[in-house]
Amino acid sequence: MAKLIIHAVNVHRGGGAVLLLELLRSIPEEVQVVVNVDERMGFPEDFLRRADVWKYGATIWSRFVAELRLARTTGPDDKVLCFGNLPPLFKLRGAATVFLQNRYLVDSFRLAGCLPLKVRFRILGERLWLRWFRHRAVNYFVQTQSMRRLTEASLGVRTELAPFTMAVRRPIDESKGGRAAITADFLYVASGEEHKNHKVLLEAWSLLAEEGLYPTLALTLEETVWAKLIERIESKCQRTGMRIKNLGLVPHDQLREIYRQSGALIYPSLFESFGLPLIEAAALGMPLLAGELDYVRDIAEPEETFDPHSSISIARAVKRHMKKHKPSFEPISASAFISRVLEIQKT
Repeated sequence: MAKLIIHAVNVHRGGGAVLLLELLRSIPEEVQVVVNVDERMGFPEDFLRRADVWKYGATIWSRFVAELRLARTTGPDDKVLCFGNLPPLFKLRGAATVFLQNRYLVDSFRLAGCLPLKVRFRILGERLWLRWFRHRAVNYFVQTQSMRRLTEASLGVRTELAPFTMAVRRPIDESKGGRAAITADFLYVASGEEHKNHKVLLEAWSLLAEEGLYPTLALTLEETVWAKLIERIESKCQRTGMRIKNLGLVPHDQLREIYRQSGALIYPSLFESFGLPLIEAAALGMPLLAGELDYVRDIAEPEETFDPHSSISIARAVKRHMKKHKPSFEPISASAFISRVLEIQKT
C-alpha cells in the first residue's frame, strides 16, 4: 500500500513546527502516514496512535541515518514530502517534493555576518545541500511570491505557491466583547535571532521614552535561549522607564488569547519566508504595523509601515498609530527667515 512520508528531521519549534502540526492534523484518516522527525518535536497523542513516527537526534550522524532510512523504505508509489527545506540526500524510488521555508537558503548573505559562526556554517552547509541535490525532488512548494522568485532565481527549479496555514478564524468581534482587556499596546511574536530586529525595535521604544511616550510592548522570547537579549531589554527599561514585558515562549494554542489582549501587532523583522504572526493577527482583525518589505506585502496590508532598519521610522509609525504624531519638519517662509537673520545680535 502506498504511503505518505513526511520527512521533517530538522523541524522542532517556531513557525515550521506550528505548520507541521497543522499539516499532520489535516491528513485524511485513510492515508497511511510515516513521519521522520526531530526528537525534540512534540506530537498530539491522537496522532501518535495513527501514524508511524520515527524520531532522530539533532546530530549530523542521526541526520545521515534518517536520510539512509528514507531511501531504503520509500517505495515506488510512495509520496515523500521533505518538510525541512532540503531535498533527499539519496535518490528515492518514490516522488519527493520539498516545502521550502528558510529564506536564508535562497536569499543573499547580507545578514549572515550578524549570525553566530556555528549558525553561519550550518546555513552554508544547507545551501550547498540544497543546490547539489535539488533535482532529487520533482517539485518545490513555497509560501509567498517573494520566496518563489528567490527560489527560481537561485535554484532554477519548478516551484508551486502553497501558502497554507492554520484554519482561518473569524476576526475578533469587539462589539460582542470579543476583545479582552488590553494588557499590551503592542505585541511582537518572534524569537530572538538577529534578523528579528529586536535591537532596532528597542531603540525605537527608547526614542519614544525620550519624548515622554511609554506604550506597552509584549515580547515572546524564550528565557533559556535568549537570556542575554532579555537581560539587555530589562536593563534598558530600568534606565529609561520603557514598558516592555517578556511573556516567555507562549504555546501556540495560547497565542490567540495573547492576541486578544494586545492592541496591535508590530513586526520589524528584516526578512521572513512567510511571517506567520502577520497571518494570524490579520485573521483576528488586529491592526498591523510592519516593515515596508516584500514579504509583508505578500501576505498582509498593514495599517502602518516603516523602514525596519530605522528606529526613528519605527517610532514614527508607532506615534501615527497612537494618534500622537506631529510633523517634525515645519518649513518657514523666506521673509520669516530674513527676520530671524536680522534679529541676530553680535556677541
